[in-house]
Amino acid sequence: MASALEELQKDLEEVKVLLEKATRKRVRDALTTEKSKIETEIKNKVQQKSQRKAELVDSEKPAAVVAPITTGYTMKISNYGWDQSDKFVKIYITLTGVHQIPTENVQVHFTERSFDLLVKNLNGKSYSMIVNNLLKPISVEGSSKKVKTDTVLILCRKKAENTRWDYLTQVEKECKEKEKPSYDTETDPSEGLMNVLKKIYEDGDDDMKRTINKAWVESREKQAKGDTEF
Repeated sequence: MASALEELQKDLEEVKVLLEKATRKRVRDALTTEKSKIETEIKNKVQQKSQRKAELVDSEKPAAVVAPITTGYTMKISNYGWDQSDKFVKIYITLTGVHQIPTENVQVHFTERSFDLLVKNLNGKSYSMIVNNLLKPISVEGSSKKVKTDTVLILCRKKAENTRWDYLTQVEKECKEKEKPSYDTETDPSEGLMNVLKKIYEDGDDDMKRTINKAWVESREKQAKGDTEF
């Protein structure tokens, strides 16, 4: 049995044949109108058929695979330990279960004076650690990372081997030096002594303050007399 679309196409062909043979205007006008109606119906049928085909193809497509959420948020790593050998500065970061994730999820980028660590999709979180202004230059090519049980080990290859790092970063060094008493061998020694006495005076009890005041008065008196043995 012919489909509705095929029947319409046959009707159209027959109308065209009749239209070619018709000589009366009234008949030609009627056939022309009918021809337009059939062409419109055929166009609608074709569009409906295409739409149904597209819907059928979509329904047969496999369900889209939703990629798993790799990370909820990123946590900054602030706790770590470090030591050194003649060739390497070693940074230890403890992350439970880090050895169970794919190796490519642990990424470290080195520059001559910095490194940054990114651990992705560890128990639904990411972890990052950025260390800038390393105390001394490192070899980018010679530096690497190792993943051990619950630990990431970052190996910074010293550019100058057999040199000791007292601090991991330049910032740590500057902070520690600010905490030290202000001894400066290039300045007047008496100025350094005065700074020490000032700190002792500020931190001392009443007896200590009286002792320092007495020593100061005696020192000034000796200087006035030309005796600078103090």
